Amino acid sequence: MQYIDLNTWKRREHFQFFYRMDYPQFNICMNLDVTHFLNYVKEKNVSFYYAMIYAVTTVVNDSEDFKYRIRDGKVVLHDTIHPSFTDMDTDKQDDLFKLVTIDMQDDLFGFVKSAKEANKNQKDYFGLDKLIGRDDLIYITCVPWISFTHISHTISLQKNDSVPRISWGKYFNEGNKVILPFSVQVNHALMDGIHIGKFIEKLQCYIDALK
Repeated sequence: MQYIDLNTWKRREHFQFFYRMDYPQFNICMNLDVTHFLNYVKEKNVSFYYAMIYAVTTVVNDSEDFKYRIRDGKVVLHDTIHPSFTDMDTDKQDDLFKLVTIDMQDDLFGFVKSAKEANKNQKDYFGLDKLIGRDDLIYITCVPWISFTHISHTISLQKNDSVPRISWGKYFNEGNKVILPFSVQVNHALMDGIHIGKFIEKLQCYIDALK
């Protein structure tokens, strides 16, 4: 992790402009083509959800703009971002979710195994011991019951809230393609629409290239 010198940072003016806002968050929803990705996870017999978390976090770590965070008006750049994601409790017969946080890994299949084990072993719902004081995270959730066209997220109304929220909904067929509603919410002080656009382009290329 390193602190960014705001005096020489190319984004200094944009950061200062949006950091003044009461609500500097913005959200963009779009569709991803997951036709190939869905076939891949079925062939490999792995969870679509966990595999997508891995894909998203991998691309996040290849996208510098998604690794900046704000701390008391200062900007830090993390070396590695880890996923913190909602997951249904497999041990309890209810409709409540857990918030599971695990370390990112280099291997998809090892990550999926770790995600399953973390969900099974976590006894409380929110795993706050892994969240307190951390911002080297990406918040991920899924609404697999709805093919949404828009989604919003709960946040703390303070300017330092800069952990991106990424979510997706229920995939659906469109012609010969499988389409996934996808959403990215970020702090405008750290990035703009172009950065989300580049991220989505990278993510689409990544999931299309899996073999």
